[in-house]
Amino acid sequence: MQQESARRSNRDRTEATRADLIAAARKLFIEKSYAETGTPEIVAAAGVTRGALYHHFADKQALFAAVVEQEAAAVAEEIERASPPSLFARDALVAGSDAYLAAMRMPGRTRLLLLDGPAVLGRAAMDEIDNRHGNRSLREGLVAAMRSHSMTKLPVEALTALLAAAFDRAALAIEAGASAEDYRTVLMALIDGLTPAPPQAPHPARTR
Repeated sequence: MQQESARRSNRDRTEATRADLIAAARKLFIEKSYAETGTPEIVAAAGVTRGALYHHFADKQALFAAVVEQEAAAVAEEIERASPPSLFARDALVAGSDAYLAAMRMPGRTRLLLLDGPAVLGRAAMDEIDNRHGNRSLREGLVAAMRSHSMTKLPVEALTALLAAAFDRAALAIEAGASAEDYRTVLMALIDGLTPAPPQAPHPARTR
């Protein structure tokens, strides 16, 4: 019993140290950027030693990757909370879209996920992170819409990538001061444009 309690206590301390490092690094990466932040600042802000940092992360880039992964997961959670399976497929896509734009307005998120993330980790690594989180949620929504016949059937990977790029561009523009309502209007038009046109009623036969 005592051994199990000690193991749990050690595990809790380890998880707490890792969480403190990620939280401290996130704050500094947002305030100063990845390039301008040094590991001595991170460990000082987290209240841990450099040895503790390198026990949990191979280097500053690995710590940054953990920050980005956590941030992407938080955005995906907000999307999924806003678009439960009980919603109709199109309504879920709209709700998820609104949730994404709202989530990306948290200070620092566009910098972490859309600017520094690709620059530091590379496009391929960011795509892997996105595919585990936000893009996965979007892909699942698109598949559900196609299966319910509320969206035209299209290659789902290509559609996910292109719509995700549009949402990311909107988030960056809104962060820079553009009209959120204008970008939302266009994004909703893109979603509605993927809806199959209803079948046309046959014209009545002409009588002479």
